[in-house]
Amino acid sequence: MTRELRDAAEHTLRAWNRYEIERDAQPVIDYDCFPSTSEIPAVESRLEALQRLSVLKSEADAAGDSSLATRIDADIAYCAALLGQREPLQQYVLRTQGCEPKGWSQGYLHQHLERARQCLDALGVGWGPKTMADLMQMEGVLDSTDSGDAIREAAADLEPAVRAATKSVASYDLSIESVDIDAYWSYWLDGAGQKVRLRINHRNSRFTRVAARQFALHEILGHALQFATIAARCASEDVPWIRLCSVHSPSQVLFEGLAQAMPLIVTPDDEMLVARVRLDHYHQLVRGQLHLALSAGEPILDLAEQARRSVPYWTDSQIADLLTDRGTDVLLRSYLWSYSAGIDWFVRLADTTGAPVSKVLQAVYQAPHTPDELMAYWPSGPVIGAE
Repeated sequence: MTRELRDAAEHTLRAWNRYEIERDAQPVIDYDCFPSTSEIPAVESRLEALQRLSVLKSEADAAGDSSLATRIDADIAYCAALLGQREPLQQYVLRTQGCEPKGWSQGYLHQHLERARQCLDALGVGWGPKTMADLMQMEGVLDSTDSGDAIREAAADLEPAVRAATKSVASYDLSIESVDIDAYWSYWLDGAGQKVRLRINHRNSRFTRVAARQFALHEILGHALQFATIAARCASEDVPWIRLCSVHSPSQVLFEGLAQAMPLIVTPDDEMLVARVRLDHYHQLVRGQLHLALSAGEPILDLAEQARRSVPYWTDSQIADLLTDRGTDVLLRSYLWSYSAGIDWFVRLADTTGAPVSKVLQAVYQAPHTPDELMAYWPSGPVIGAE
């Protein structure tokens, strides 16, 4: 019964995805772990997609399949948001990302700012308006024409360590495309089965030798290898879960969290990569707090000043985009929380002596996991999305 419901849900998601693509809108499916060769016609409207998903959610509830119901409910919440419904942030993020956005105290942010600053000090980089420029100069800025080769070389160098940690033996076929798009993202990965497409948005991306290694761990050995490994399992086994990954769904906290924290697990002695992760962790905590404050209705100019005080090298353009994305885009209002919540939990996992790092890594390269499923591996660990 539940396999039939899973198949019906996948059929509906594919039909809704085709509808969005035909309208030149954001796709619903970001990685297809069980690609189909059959053509599925688009739904007539988002309203049809919502109605079909609601019926499937009721059937999953009646069948007692809470995992399937949870995933379908995330699709319902996002579809309803596209249709104009604006749920309170706490409810919307809980339904889509699978964790309640409680946030972190100023003391917690200060603790991780000091940790990042200590790493920067060890590299001879001070804290102030020029921090990022000085860090990039120290890391060795790459010409844009050299970045693709540097990323591939870094991935080849680091791949054995990642495979050893995750026990992945899956292959993947990676293509890298350069684009110039007015969007918030610098990089975007999607694909189907073992075929992975990575787009680098040169409008936003700037690479250094260190950033190329970080990028290889995040996008290629994090996302690409992980999705390809899950897809290989789907091809050989009739798994019970929906085999279509979407950034508005509860597994995204896992995908973005682990990818950001990967250097702490794979290259813990690389002080430059570790410094990048410590700095990114602090950045994401600040973004998360701004996300919550924006939703609570705090004045924009107050939030902009808070951002400038917290990260003195962020430009007004960057701050404006940060607030706009979280406030006006219904996908990013959900999806961007996964970065803040995810990196915090996985950094703490990597930093805690005796935490089940190996067990978690090997499990999440075999199947998507919700925040609740991640926390079940580490009952004494922190709550995802909270201090």
